[in-house]
Amino acid sequence: MTVYAWEDGPLGEMLLVGEEAVDGRTALVSVSLPGQKGAPAVQDGWRRAPGAFEEIAAQLRAYFDGTLTRFDLPYAGGGTDFQRRVWQVLDKIPYGQTVTYGEVAGRVGVSGAGVRAVGTAIGRNPLLVVRPCHRVIGADGALRGYAAGLERKQRLLTLEGAHRMSGTLSP
Repeated sequence: MTVYAWEDGPLGEMLLVGEEAVDGRTALVSVSLPGQKGAPAVQDGWRRAPGAFEEIAAQLRAYFDGTLTRFDLPYAGGGTDFQRRVWQVLDKIPYGQTVTYGEVAGRVGVSGAGVRAVGTAIGRNPLLVVRPCHRVIGADGALRGYAAGLERKQRLLTLEGAHRMSGTLSP
């Protein structure tokens, strides 16, 4: 069953969407922000269940308070094989550091025109904030392409005290 809740945060009211498992745990499907490009909207048949997101909400609050640097949450599947490969690379970018789109592309084994596909996959990341797509920047150090807006990307990087550290992705 698809469940959802709203969670206030410094970037706006976040929509949390999850799949409730038989054991009662909720696997996170989506975290989105107001005005986000491609953000899901609450659908008929979804059940509002704030209690199902207590752990997720607690970790988000700790992140925004500056006391959590890595999320430990169950995620639901989703995305194409290529998107999942890109998202796995995003999950390895350390807190407070940034990498370029080209570096991410290199980790998934693409170059040239493939960098654009990597950018598209990053843009389709359904877990904003939690899966750190905000840590990916342009080769020139400029902020590029964040579905929830570049101002929010800058705020997340500032929160983390991000600094440029090329080539730091672990295998």
